[in-house]
Amino acid sequence: MEIYETQAEIAKTKNWLLSLVVLVLVTFGVLVLLQGVALALIPLIFDISIDGLLGLMTGGATDIPNGRMALYFVQGVGSGIGFIVAAWIIIKFIEKAFLNLPLQVSRFNAQGFLIVLLITLGGMLFNAFLVDLNSKLVLPEFLSGLELWMREMEDQLMEMTKFLTDFQSTGEFIVGLVVIGLLAGIGEEVFFRGLVQPKFHQYTGSAHWGVWITAIIFSAIHVQFYGFLPRMFLGAMFGYLYLYSGSLVYPIIAHIFNNAFTVVMVYLANQGKVDFDLESADSISYPVSFAGFLVLLVGIYYFKKTNQSQNGELDQGL
Repeated sequence: MEIYETQAEIAKTKNWLLSLVVLVLVTFGVLVLLQGVALALIPLIFDISIDGLLGLMTGGATDIPNGRMALYFVQGVGSGIGFIVAAWIIIKFIEKAFLNLPLQVSRFNAQGFLIVLLITLGGMLFNAFLVDLNSKLVLPEFLSGLELWMREMEDQLMEMTKFLTDFQSTGEFIVGLVVIGLLAGIGEEVFFRGLVQPKFHQYTGSAHWGVWITAIIFSAIHVQFYGFLPRMFLGAMFGYLYLYSGSLVYPIIAHIFNNAFTVVMVYLANQGKVDFDLESADSISYPVSFAGFLVLLVGIYYFKKTNQSQNGELDQGL
């Protein structure tokens, strides 16, 4: 079970609305502040003019020297580190909670690590099916305007993603791996699984509702309608890894592995060493996707069983 111990008045179930409002305000404030600081430092660190900076942020300038590195800097500070700082402020100063990190680390072991890698690989294979399914979703006619807007937003985000992963040097690849893989994996898991999921578990009285509500929020904040289902699925997978182990180490590893694998594949594709298209879903193999789903289910079953036998305090009824 997740570890989130606090006796603070604001964290009690009866104050759930106030607690969530404070969480949203603090998180939004921290992310905006750190992103603002990162943006203010770009002209000094990367020697990019204000006009060039605006062009980068709007996606209209892709030929600015150090432009990709500058965007990594903003994303790493404003998002990856931002989520860690926001979670730390809320946990330590507002709700005075205790995550018992030494206990969480002690629950990590080599067997669990290997099972989690297998689960994540299975989840990634099945996720190809969800990506394909989500890309084909069509809204009712009366929502055609909304659908057009979402398609345009999706195209803009894809162009930005392609720019960020169009590595022109080994240095850019390494920095991209750190920002997209490491910082995003740690920051988002500490915030969503370490802080948000236990709160919704407490508020709803259901561990499963806690996992899925958090997964929905996790997917929604990325503002990508046509990537909503696969990202929600990944969020739920990460959530169950925490729920069944009581250790954030496992979902962090799974998140980093998922993101880093994609970054590596894009890099190798750019080098002409593998055939991988970030945009294409045409190569999906349904048998492979559902084989991945079976691997995922079997892996989750053994992961849960193994951790329940090792951690006597875990809820056997989950």
